[in-house]
Amino acid sequence: MNAPWDTLKILADPTRLRLLALLLHEELSVAEIQEVLDMAQSRVSSQLSLLRQAGFVVDRRDGKRAYYSLRPGLDPRQLTLLRTAAETVADQPESADDRANLDRILTRRRRQSEEYFNLVAGRLGKNYCPGRSWEAIGHLALRLVPGIIVADLGAGEGLLSQLLARRAAQVWCIDNSPRMIEVGTELARKNALENLRYVLGDIETVPLGEHTVDLAILSQALHHAEHPQRAVDEAFRILKPGGQLIVLDLKAHDFEKAHELYADRWLGFKESALHGFLKKAGFTQVEVSTVARETEAPRFETLLAAGFKPAK
Repeated sequence: MNAPWDTLKILADPTRLRLLALLLHEELSVAEIQEVLDMAQSRVSSQLSLLRQAGFVVDRRDGKRAYYSLRPGLDPRQLTLLRTAAETVADQPESADDRANLDRILTRRRRQSEEYFNLVAGRLGKNYCPGRSWEAIGHLALRLVPGIIVADLGAGEGLLSQLLARRAAQVWCIDNSPRMIEVGTELARKNALENLRYVLGDIETVPLGEHTVDLAILSQALHHAEHPQRAVDEAFRILKPGGQLIVLDLKAHDFEKAHELYADRWLGFKESALHGFLKKAGFTQVEVSTVARETEAPRFETLLAAGFKPAK
């Protein structure tokens, strides 16, 4: 840890303090930070470099994009100083502008994803979607048990849930796109699936109670989450003791256009990252493996991760 004097020197600079105050709330890309602070990229990058060297922030690459966040495990004394300093200047005009700009950017993130899925609602099963292959879905289906309560998180139209509902006791489809909910509800009605319910909600704040489902599924949904760990934590919360989570998602790739073409928030995940999400949430018997490889460019690969909530 830096000496307290060094920490105070870091926080004494207005630009660095404003930047750290933003990262207290959200991981941001360099471009997003630049937009919030209305500063040149060179200035933002130089301050981020200094903060990284000082141990306050860490960066990660997502294709060509660089994202910054507070360093996990930041010393409690440093974190206390940072929060106190940020609160001290919270009523300043610059801080108010920063918060407003941050809210605008986060709202834009959510709307971009929602607009994409509203646009493709009703056509998702007919058009190409990265990582969605019958081979991968077949691997998932092999793990299913009839007569259980299922939550399909980030379900979209719920094409998988339409199949599950024919044998499961109850299937809940959770999605944050109003249009997807409308399309899915109509499909359930047409197919007379009374045990299939569509509910508008976010996979990071699932509108289901604790210990209510036997199986939770995140099928090609986690790479759309703002905070994947929160989504996995929510799956853990709603599962009954002994319940299982199954995740199908893209393996880490460098196809940058996925951000625009498919409203992807993350360019897939490494096997170690998926494993870490489940372990941190509390799942046991965690397994992660590659279950599908596409032959055509950009040759997406699909991971299957599974874990159990400990029985009481």
